[in-house]
Amino acid sequence: MTRILLIEPDPPLREIVGRMLADAGYEVVPAKDGVEGLRLWHAGQTDLALTEVIMPETGGIEVMLKLRTFAPTLPIVAMATEVREIELLAEGQLLGSIALLTKPFSVAELLATVRAALGRDPPTQHTEIA
Repeated sequence: MTRILLIEPDPPLREIVGRMLADAGYEVVPAKDGVEGLRLWHAGQTDLALTEVIMPETGGIEVMLKLRTFAPTLPIVAMATEVREIELLAEGQLLGSIALLTKPFSVAELLATVRAALGRDPPTQHTEIA
């Protein structure tokens, strides 16, 4: 099963995005911040990292830099809300960020971006939403 590291400091948003991904058949490794995300990545590497840009302590740009050091080919998708965050992503694109998801985004946008970043079709196993 495809594993996705989800780094999102907002607990309700982390839960919602995590559920969207899990319902589409992905295994989600949630992290509340960059420090936890990097620790979890080292504990069990993932197939893709989905990270917020602006976070306390270790921000998304720093997370992308460190992940590029450990895994140069790891697909990374950055999430941003504000214009200044999007401007920071110019630097992030140089670090290998595959895509930008501008919040708010739909389930279809999230899944299309993840599939494109992974360079393959979605998992064949889907969980029905009750």
